[in-house]
Amino acid sequence: MDRLIEGYHRFRAETWPGQRARYEALSNKGQSPGTLVISCSDSRVDPQTVFGAAPGELFVVRNIAGLVPTYEPDARYHGTSAAIEYAVRVLKVPRVVVLGHAQCGGVQAMVEGAPAEAQDFVEPWMSMARSVLRDLPDRSAPDVLSRCEVEVVRLSLANLMTFPWVAERVNDGSLVLAGFRFEIRTGILERLEDAGMVPVT
Repeated sequence: MDRLIEGYHRFRAETWPGQRARYEALSNKGQSPGTLVISCSDSRVDPQTVFGAAPGELFVVRNIAGLVPTYEPDARYHGTSAAIEYAVRVLKVPRVVVLGHAQCGGVQAMVEGAPAEAQDFVEPWMSMARSVLRDLPDRSAPDVLSRCEVEVVRLSLANLMTFPWVAERVNDGSLVLAGFRFEIRTGILERLEDAGMVPVT
């Protein structure tokens, strides 16, 4: 806990003085982020850091593997879907980004099986992406994890289009969807194109 408090003190001493006017404006006018980012909870992949974003620019929802479920309005709890609804319908963001990454533990759990300690929630959560495995011609290939990381991003983008109000805005041109994958070791960001991942230049 001490490290967190020390970090807060640094924020107040070093960051707050230069950002105070921005925070006050965000408080007075409310938020109007330009992008919804759906990202993995992995501590090594912070969307605000990767995209060099300032406070108020990104509306971020993070979960295991950055997965987007399909549109299923029912009585269950839907944290990711609730965030998507709020960002797209209330805040009216013009962009939605799915940010995957290398060495994703969630994808590894899907491919190799979840650890015994992660059977209650991680295993069933990742089961929504099992179609990715079924579509792989060779699960023993050395690059199977990185290929699955890419395909999970592609699946999440496809699942976003099952939300009728997302599809409507994409079709009328008021909303853009994009997929990325961050390579932790090199710091390189790749964008998902039809042919696969392409480094951002």
